[in-house]
Amino acid sequence: MSLVPKHIKQLSPYKPGKTIESVKRKYNIKHIVKLASNENPLGPSKKALDAVSDILFNSHRYPDASGLILREKLANSFDVKIDNVILGSGSEGIMSSIMRTFLKEKDELISSENSFIGFRVLANASGKKTNWIPKKSFRYDLKAIAEKINRNTKIIYIANPDNPTGTYITKDEFDSFMSNVPDRVLVVLDEAYFEYANHIEDYPDSMFYRYDNVITLRTFSKVYGLAGFRVGYGFAHQDLIGNLMKVKLPFEPSSSSQVAAIAALDDLNHLDKTIALNKKEMIRVCQFLKDNKFNFIPSVANFVTIVFNSRNDTVNASNFLLKNGVIVRDLIGFGLPCSIRITIGKESENEVFMQKISEYIGNL
Repeated sequence: MSLVPKHIKQLSPYKPGKTIESVKRKYNIKHIVKLASNENPLGPSKKALDAVSDILFNSHRYPDASGLILREKLANSFDVKIDNVILGSGSEGIMSSIMRTFLKEKDELISSENSFIGFRVLANASGKKTNWIPKKSFRYDLKAIAEKINRNTKIIYIANPDNPTGTYITKDEFDSFMSNVPDRVLVVLDEAYFEYANHIEDYPDSMFYRYDNVITLRTFSKVYGLAGFRVGYGFAHQDLIGNLMKVKLPFEPSSSSQVAAIAALDDLNHLDKTIALNKKEMIRVCQFLKDNKFNFIPSVANFVTIVFNSRNDTVNASNFLLKNGVIVRDLIGFGLPCSIRITIGKESENEVFMQKISEYIGNL
């Protein structure tokens, strides 16, 4: 008899984007431009790095298991009580706790096809039935998701903005959707790219709604440049947070991660520079794609997805870029076999990408 449940055996492990070092070794290239993982090209705040260096001498001590100082800071920043805030090792850490806390034997989940692969892995690993709803024009079809709700539905996952498409649901769409969601159904709103989109007039910042059955997830991995520290946070009704706190792993995030996040919240200059750079370079990269007749999905995040005519074209373009020192993300693992995702980098990094993809076009 196998010790491994059938639904675990059938899982495919998550495959992250290629690392800079692995590409250097494989292709013997010294200079690599990584535009594959939606990381902050400016790196972390200096204030965050200074805070981490100060705490390293206390690495023999366990972290604050409750994350009290960081949770208090987040509560004050977003005008909620500390009992409405939870921390985790990235937003995926909190998603995992949500699964373990709220799913019962016959419960089901609903989400969209071709969305954040991290949730898909967790949903499949839960062993529960998940209804994957097709997108419409690369966007969440909230009407179809609402129609799929049944008596066993427990969790609905929505990434807004979405990864890997960069599309978003509007305020009107969200209002209409929530009017059709029963109170017994938990809506997980993953707003990992919130800071890039919150200036958009019809973008629904979930913190203005305060639904009792909504959990908002955000992260320090993207705009704050702390992907290597793995710090996610969530906001929800205190009853939901209280039960999540019973289940989450103790002593996460680490001490260094917590102090880095606390310092990053104070560095508004770094935050503003990151958002300004992304806005400026997004316009430039998208104009280049338009000028060169690429089909791409308009994005409100810090990446843009190019859609090719075939899988063969996608592989050829991705491999050409890789061999020329530009790492992008082939989206076959997300269920989009004819697409690649490009993170918006620094001006010099985007120049390299545009130069190399122009060479690729010229070789066709």
